[in-house]
Amino acid sequence: MGHTLAVTRIEEVTHNVRQLTFEKPEGFAFTPGQAAEVAIDKDGWRDADNPFTFTALPEWDELQFTIKIYPEHNGLTEQIGNMSVGDRFIVGDPWGTIEYKGRGTFIAGGAGVTPFIAILRMLRERGELSGHRLIFANKREDDIILRDEFEAMPGLETIHVLSEEDKNGFEYGHVDKAMLERLIGNTSQHFYVCGPDPMIESVNDALKQLGADPDALVFEE
Repeated sequence: MGHTLAVTRIEEVTHNVRQLTFEKPEGFAFTPGQAAEVAIDKDGWRDADNPFTFTALPEWDELQFTIKIYPEHNGLTEQIGNMSVGDRFIVGDPWGTIEYKGRGTFIAGGAGVTPFIAILRMLRERGELSGHRLIFANKREDDIILRDEFEAMPGLETIHVLSEEDKNGFEYGHVDKAMLERLIGNTSQHFYVCGPDPMIESVNDALKQLGADPDALVFEE
């Protein structure tokens, strides 16, 4: 079932990421980490839907998506990048397999951090962030989504990894087995992994080689 919802606020998060807030239908419920199929209520785009993750919390009066814009793709996100307040989304029902299962490490690549935004916000509201870690991989420093918010979360250890810039205060390279072994220590925890498919596969393989329980790996299957 699709819900046609008007955008009420648009915020620039980075040079290519926008945060869109919009009306919440009465009775609409989801779990932090879940996504929905989204299209634009505009001729030629109503059937061109993509999955995006809710970054609001379920108890908020509004819904929110945080979306990376890819102008070079000539697709849905380019159109979303041109949207204005008052334009309308068509939002499907919530779905997804990424959900919070217990204390652990979140490993994200680029826009793959979006399923973790609501989960980490939920833990912040509960005062339960202590003991959690976010390893967030990006190409460059200015690509980091919601950096200030993550770094201000009390109890959350945030580690930024850059693959195209070697800067003080950042890990440099790719999130591989050697980096994970150095950063995570104990593998007796949950691991939440989201990013490009090759990254998910390589990180999951590395974690299992390091001794992580396969049942403790949480990712979109």
